[in-house]
Amino acid sequence: MLWTMLVSYPLMAAFQEICARIGRVTGHGIAGNVKRRYPRLLYGVVAVVVAANVFNLGADLQAMGAAANLLLPGNAAAYSIFFGVVSVLAQFVLPYQKYVKYLKWLTLCLFAYVAAAFSTHISWAQALRDTFIPRLSLSKTYLVALIAVLGTTISPYLFFWQASQEVEEVKTNRGEKALRRAPYQAFTEFRRIRADTYLGMALSNLIAFFIILTTAATLHASGLTHVSTAAQAAKALEPLAGRGAAFLFALGIIGTGLLAVPVLAGSAAYGLSEALRWEASLEHKPADAKKFYAAIAACTALGLSLNFTSIDPIKALFLAAVLNGLAAVPLMVLIMLMATSRKVMGSFVLPRYLRVVGWLAAGAMGAVCVGLILTWRS
Repeated sequence: MLWTMLVSYPLMAAFQEICARIGRVTGHGIAGNVKRRYPRLLYGVVAVVVAANVFNLGADLQAMGAAANLLLPGNAAAYSIFFGVVSVLAQFVLPYQKYVKYLKWLTLCLFAYVAAAFSTHISWAQALRDTFIPRLSLSKTYLVALIAVLGTTISPYLFFWQASQEVEEVKTNRGEKALRRAPYQAFTEFRRIRADTYLGMALSNLIAFFIILTTAATLHASGLTHVSTAAQAAKALEPLAGRGAAFLFALGIIGTGLLAVPVLAGSAAYGLSEALRWEASLEHKPADAKKFYAAIAACTALGLSLNFTSIDPIKALFLAAVLNGLAAVPLMVLIMLMATSRKVMGSFVLPRYLRVVGWLAAGAMGAVCVGLILTWRS
């Protein structure tokens, strides 16, 4: 699967740029634009995103609780609830600008995966060969894994979050306006969006590359190909990190979860708020946007209910990735239709390179989903 990081990078980076452009040009998020352009599809789109986000959020919290339970005595569900409450309170209490800074610094914990890769024996020749010369398969197992990998990189919640954050920038920075109202700002803003997005996505895929690489060198090399608990994964890491295996694994799971949970809850709340005409901004105090913040809390609480099901946390994370991959396809088609429409974007319809790569991304995701469905039936 290392090859997927090379292929997905230009697709995911271009698509995130497209979503950012929609938010910046129109001054509205994805749901807000769907409401104006395709009102009959609005509630279906929002329902898909909220459902996928809640399940993904719950899987993250469940895995975080299990990871914490490796290090500390007690109940894993209690730790999950703790992390959920902390995530909600952070969004309620911290001002938007400070909150975003904390999220950015938190990404540094992801480099633990890079360090882990250089701490174990890896056949770099084989790794590079498999990166540039992929071994493909049309088996159901391979296609499920492929859609799961794509679902974590080209993911619906990121579409909504990216567009909504551009709307936040317009609201919170004095003098900035939606580009349809202030076209003279376009050159500067598009250059910023492009630089920020392509750098961020490059770092994202770099981390993902090392996660795949380290997994192959530890879990798969140990014969552990079906991981159902955090304890199993930590035990497989013992040859790599010794007694620190549990800490290394917990750091990765908790760190990525603390990054993902507020984004998942926030993007769902943005979608709901735009659909239902609620005031929505992380810059506002909870008293000034009660329904928006209530949606954040409700989505987190619904996600936490996953802790009381029989689904194990590792499988839940995997299923969440597959669900995101399947949900992404119709949303990508809808986003491309809006981004290439003059009724939505005015004179800022997508340039040719983004049209080509955007439709290529939607087509690639769709092809994998169709292949999975056909293989599943057989």
